[in-house]
Amino acid sequence: MNKLASLALIAIFSLGFTSCKEKQCCNKEKVSPLQEKVNQYAEVELKTDISVLTEKEKQMLPILIEVSEIMEEIFWKDAVGDKTEFLSKLKDPAAVAYAKINYGPWDRLDNQAPFIDTYGKKPAGANFYPADMTKEEFDAIQDELKSSTYSVIRRDENGKLVVLPYHLAYKAETEKASALLLKAAELAEDAGLKKYLELRAEALLTDDYLASDMAWMDMQDNTIDFVVGPIETYEDALYGYKASHSAQILVKDKAWSKTLSRFGALLPRLQESLPVPAKYKAEKANANADMNAYDVIYYGGDCNAGSKNIAINLPNDPRVHLAKGSRKLQLKNAMQAKFDKILVPISNLLMDESQRKHVKFDAFFENTMFHEVAHGLGIKYTLADQTLTVRKALKDAYTSIEEGKADILGLYMVTKLAEWGEIKDKDLMDNYVTFMASTFRSVRFGASSAHGKANMIRFYRFQEAGAFTRDEATGTYKVDFEKMKAAVNALGEELLVLQGDANYEAAKKLIAEKGNIGEDLQADLDRVNNAGIPKDIVYKQGIKVLGL
Repeated sequence: MNKLASLALIAIFSLGFTSCKEKQCCNKEKVSPLQEKVNQYAEVELKTDISVLTEKEKQMLPILIEVSEIMEEIFWKDAVGDKTEFLSKLKDPAAVAYAKINYGPWDRLDNQAPFIDTYGKKPAGANFYPADMTKEEFDAIQDELKSSTYSVIRRDENGKLVVLPYHLAYKAETEKASALLLKAAELAEDAGLKKYLELRAEALLTDDYLASDMAWMDMQDNTIDFVVGPIETYEDALYGYKASHSAQILVKDKAWSKTLSRFGALLPRLQESLPVPAKYKAEKANANADMNAYDVIYYGGDCNAGSKNIAINLPNDPRVHLAKGSRKLQLKNAMQAKFDKILVPISNLLMDESQRKHVKFDAFFENTMFHEVAHGLGIKYTLADQTLTVRKALKDAYTSIEEGKADILGLYMVTKLAEWGEIKDKDLMDNYVTFMASTFRSVRFGASSAHGKANMIRFYRFQEAGAFTRDEATGTYKVDFEKMKAAVNALGEELLVLQGDANYEAAKKLIAEKGNIGEDLQADLDRVNNAGIPKDIVYKQGIKVLGL
């Protein structure tokens, strides 16, 4: 083997392409199954142009990274338990590496299947509840905080179930993080950021996040942003109540953000246009939604587990939605990495050759952005009981239905804005074909997650409507624009009505029937995997990467 060929082979392995047959790699040590799993992730450096930051903002970053590392430690406890204790039991370096990606012994890209032999099925409630707790025991707890977003359930020395609020369950960690946030606030030159950091520091000690969420909504001119605390409830697959600890440090791309800002004023009109009867869109969408683009420079905790997010729509509190709307943060550098390393190669394999020209980053960016915007549309409180949130009413089915709604309404909104002339010179086929290609990217994560089930529901509803066809000879998919447009409207209506009616049984039935990967689709996904295309990305991040 000549030197050039050797270098090429090394490059292939460094990118995670491990699908070559043993006879082709006879001079290489065979890669273990666990190392192959690690190689599913393409490493990406998280960087940005830090010259846009002031000296005090640069001084703030190490402090925010330290807070993020604390959220990382707490999320290990949310997911599986003490990080050090867990990792000390693993001897295989590949097992350690993959456990760090997954925050435990369960594969987040493979329906939470255990990849370490000594572990069984992942508890539905992760580590928020005792693994042996029954639903009858939970129902019998008299403490009203048992279903709080910010509490864990534990057994006392007598085996009795007790409720611990986060600020007590993680007392040492939250106190340290709170003190660091106050230290960062002292360096903040933007008044809005300073107020938010101070209120977030207080919230960590009280588990009352409303004031800090409101302050976060009010920030307008800050360059650094920091999403921190217990936020999303996906990890709790038992009830969907408990929020996981997370942290992301962001730097605003002001040029891109300027082009997005005008869409916020159109949200009320978009809400009114939704393809449902009037009662399902009677709630008012806030016109002050903040849409901006960012480079993300640090992931910690929940947001770093398994598949990485490329956009943020927060806060989750419906009280904030009604008062101030929500903020939609597009993580441009993370999004570009997934587009280049994953989506384009998948498109070249699975999309009809005549439609590959429509797979474009701008369309991917728009689809992702309007997915986040769509979380703010539709119904937040059930029609029958205006004090009962849809989240509470749909329980463990909520996140799958909500993510499905956001996917569909995001594409619906792009279509409407183009028809209204708000998005100029738009070829909607770019968005539709990119949307279809991105479905294949997303379903590779498996159907166990809320996003995975939402992807499958959409895929099979589209298939039933003839929104795409599959060429048996080439194994490629082709979008039918008009049928997909009709399917988007139909599924959007189905999910919005389901939410408004708080129809838990219908939601569970839909997820059970459509929220799984069928054999034919799995065969196509296997082709993608065998082509060596990474499933997701893993980050090299921190002070050194940033050049500080």
